[in-house]
Amino acid sequence: MPAKKRLYTLTLSCPDRTGIVSTVTSFIANLGGWITDASQHGDFTDHHFFMRVQILADSLKMDVDEFRERFADMAAEFEMDWQITDSAQRKRVIILVSKQDHCLYDLLYRYRSQEFEFEVPCIISNHENMRSFVEWHGIPYHCLPISSENKPAQYAVMVKLFEQHKADVIVLARYMQVLSPEICKLFPNKIINIHHSFLPSFVGAKPYHQAYERGVKMIGATCHYVTEELDQGPIIEQDVNRVDHSCSLEDMINLGKDVEKNVLSRGLRYHVEDRILVHGNKTIVFD
Repeated sequence: MPAKKRLYTLTLSCPDRTGIVSTVTSFIANLGGWITDASQHGDFTDHHFFMRVQILADSLKMDVDEFRERFADMAAEFEMDWQITDSAQRKRVIILVSKQDHCLYDLLYRYRSQEFEFEVPCIISNHENMRSFVEWHGIPYHCLPISSENKPAQYAVMVKLFEQHKADVIVLARYMQVLSPEICKLFPNKIINIHHSFLPSFVGAKPYHQAYERGVKMIGATCHYVTEELDQGPIIEQDVNRVDHSCSLEDMINLGKDVEKNVLSRGLRYHVEDRILVHGNKTIVFD
């Protein structure tokens, strides 16, 4: 199997105007850069422009830091919000989990199989039940039990772990605790969560039981960034499975788990591959 090419990924957004694409691509070409993939989108509603470009790293006669320095002046001229990342530096993903294991199992399978590339410096839980499974993968496991009395102190420990391990993104893999507003502010657009797509119809415990009693015809899941407002952050990915009267409650729960883990893994892949640009409370996701 041939080795993967090292790539730089440039993402940007700015007020829309004539000449952005030609200016960016000409800038790269003048440095000898070989563009392997390019996507762009113009939003006619608020006249904003979004772009993602991948560049073969070996084609540039400079490292990514020098590219940043040279690109900065042009970016300022176009009022760009931008970044460039290096595929040689894998994103560091910290996973949070409670007792439900399906999303964690799925993510660790994809991690071990290198379906898409990321590092897992540690996993945090409020229960001990996942320890042996996580440590079998050679990943440090931190159990931080949560109660109403110790929540602020435990969340302070959690933040220290995020910072110590230099987390690029935090994934709530069915972590059944609401993160504090302070944590949400510290890591904007860096915390990914999953919830069933019954909301706002079936709030609270046992949503699949409620849905079964109502005879719903489809079940789904939503992957989104976490904000201070519960389950209201920018949506990254969604999917549904159709169901009918022949589905038992157990069938619905299993189908729900399937769609949850698939949507969460796709959302994480989009994030670690720098395919997501956040604009207000919505996302532009380049396939």
